Amino acid sequence: MTIGKNLKMTLSDLKSVQADLESFALETENPTAKDMFNQFASQAKTMVEGLQSRVMEIESQEPQYKNT
Repeated sequence: MTIGKNLKMTLSDLKSVQADLESFALETENPTAKDMFNQFASQAKTMVEGLQSRVMEIESQEPQYKNT
């Protein structure tokens, strides 16, 4: 598997984790848990943005990764 595919799979997985955490935050009524899930979702969002930036950088340098 190429680095491009690995990065895109990781990015997809991380977006899924972020969505799950946001969902958990909405579903719980415990304020402490809600805050924790929101904090984790925010951290995941930061990681998604950073990884997305890296994927775009790699795709611009190595166009063959765009199709993976």
